[in-house]
Amino acid sequence: MKILFAGTPAIAVPTLKALSDTHQVTGVLTNPDRPAGRKNILTPSPVKVCALELAIPVFQPEKLDEKFIAFLKAEGFDTLITFAFGKIFKKDFLDIFTNGAFNIHPSLLPRWRGPAPINAAILAGDTVSGITIQKMALRMDTGDIALQLPFPLDGNESAPELTEFVACKSAELIPGFIMALEADSLNYTQQNESKATYCPMLKKEDGIIDWKESASSIERQIRAYQPWPGCFTTMAGKTIAITQASIYTGEEFKAGACGTVLGVDKRQGIIVATGKGCLAIQYLKPQAKNEMDFKSFLNGARNVIGTVLGDKNE
Repeated sequence: MKILFAGTPAIAVPTLKALSDTHQVTGVLTNPDRPAGRKNILTPSPVKVCALELAIPVFQPEKLDEKFIAFLKAEGFDTLITFAFGKIFKKDFLDIFTNGAFNIHPSLLPRWRGPAPINAAILAGDTVSGITIQKMALRMDTGDIALQLPFPLDGNESAPELTEFVACKSAELIPGFIMALEADSLNYTQQNESKATYCPMLKKEDGIIDWKESASSIERQIRAYQPWPGCFTTMAGKTIAITQASIYTGEEFKAGACGTVLGVDKRQGIIVATGKGCLAIQYLKPQAKNEMDFKSFLNGARNVIGTVLGDKNE
């Protein structure tokens, strides 16, 4: 079985390594090198870096056009495994793979179809998530389910932590999946369209904190949107990112409008009023400064108590 692996970000790297350790990966498809950092240095994707280390040929077409499809046919690929590649595959591309084209998706489909399922699960407060390997279809994330692995969420995961967990678990799944594919022992299940939910591409403005929301909702937002787009507000007219917070569980402070800094708890952090309950901020990143804990921030900030975060009129 000649396998083409398609992927781009770091989450796909462990799966590529596991696949190459146990089966014949004869090509890797990844996005072209892109400028990165302040100096816009042309940078390869994590998947490309891994493929080169494994001495696997790398393909980086700007478009999956007829010329590239003809090339893949000539190379004799018969199976496609894709994980976070970042482009939509059309019918003429999928038809190349006579032994099937399969996508690894980090959710329990049909829940959280779309490009940001890990973030969406955390944001929604899901108590269970998982990994799905689906047979690819023309509509995104709608293919028949070949394998699923559910796992519990404890409500403390950040997006980077859950991404790392999914990356490792997917790598554990893929060798057995390919063995079942080779043995023709997979049992496919159609997705239940009535239970489908969708998550959009993340945008910078998604990280704006609305202090009228509940403390629990904002706390999930902070965990879900790490490292990008991050969660941010304004204080005294300057942008400030909130990087770690929790629902405040201490003694009550005097009530205040949503976004008001009510006080400081020495153990839990800076206490802010929300639409329901209070949020305790432990770590934050002021504009043009490094991330710091709340005690370090308070050492350099004056008159914080009573400030209204996110107040456009301040």
